[in-house]
Amino acid sequence: QVQLVESGGGSVQAGGSLRLSCAASKTINIINGMGWYRQSPGKQRELVATLTRDGYETYGYLVQGRFTISGDVAKNTVYLQMNSLKSEDTAVYYCNAGGGWGTSWGQGTQVSVSS
Repeated sequence: QVQLVESGGGSVQAGGSLRLSCAASKTINIINGMGWYRQSPGKQRELVATLTRDGYETYGYLVQGRFTISGDVAKNTVYLQMNSLKSEDTAVYYCNAGGGWGTSWGQGTQVSVSS
């Protein structure tokens, strides 16, 4: 099992920026990929962005061009830079990590964007 700790959520006006951070606890497990998902009330959890151990990035179509994932999966750390935020980006953002043990989720951090 891998424990994940997120930070960086908060409230911002539309058009603003926020940066989320996620760090995994020291573990003997090898993490193959880390990423971010989000969930807003009444909706299913959706992909925001993922980063593989060898640096391959993927993005959900709603955030592509506005959000950037970065970090070093080998060092168990990933970040999410969110620019040009919209009210529809309001959600709880969850960090995710996957490897041989399965997947782990962080507790989530709230992002609220006011228009």
